[in-house]
Amino acid sequence: MPTIRIVLIDDERSAREEMKRMLQDYPDLAIVGEAANAAEARKAISDLHPDLLFLDIQMPGESGFELLESLDSVPEIIFVTAFDQYALKAFEVSAIDYLMKPVRDERLAKAIEQFRRKQVSKPDPQVFIKDGNSYHLVRWSDVFLIESLDNYARLWFNDKKVLMKTSLNQLETKLDPNLFFRANRAQIIQLRFIEKINQIKGQMQVLLKNKTSVDVSIRQAAKLKERTLHIH
Repeated sequence: MPTIRIVLIDDERSAREEMKRMLQDYPDLAIVGEAANAAEARKAISDLHPDLLFLDIQMPGESGFELLESLDSVPEIIFVTAFDQYALKAFEVSAIDYLMKPVRDERLAKAIEQFRRKQVSKPDPQVFIKDGNSYHLVRWSDVFLIESLDNYARLWFNDKKVLMKTSLNQLETKLDPNLFFRANRAQIIQLRFIEKINQIKGQMQVLLKNKTSVDVSIRQAAKLKERTLHIH
């Protein structure tokens, strides 16, 4: 069984030490780093590329949610906190689990088992987004359309639309070019969601699997024809 790489993020040293003690019972889990605040956590995540974060939500300075929002790619998460008012928000962002302090052995075991089940398939890159009062953990493989909206990018996934604090141009540089394609100045599509390509009065139009239609600029039309030869 492959080793699961973990970073512990909690401003209380005693809480990190207790979690380290509890995780000793799991030989396939390796604590590769720890952090007491968001700045330390960002460096640890960037340097160590963990599979899983044990993350406290309320910390001095930036909260756990603010930390996640600052990351280009977010590992899987198990929230660990003493503040139960955050429980609903934690589950809204599809974290693996939510553990209340003091953590009980049986609850930790359940959370780790949930993570193992989720890891059966290769995890997709994901991003954390705060949209108004809502929090979303979005897998890029679920995003079928991205639109420019002033200084924001609006992501369409499943039956949701959320705003991300970035421009379309900035976001495009971070996306997988094998998956995403700039259809026009204001829209990016995911190639795997293309159902049909039409020519309507000389204009190329893409029909996505959810029946959304997107016009392709003349400049991008030839590029899309070449790219779609390799789809499916």
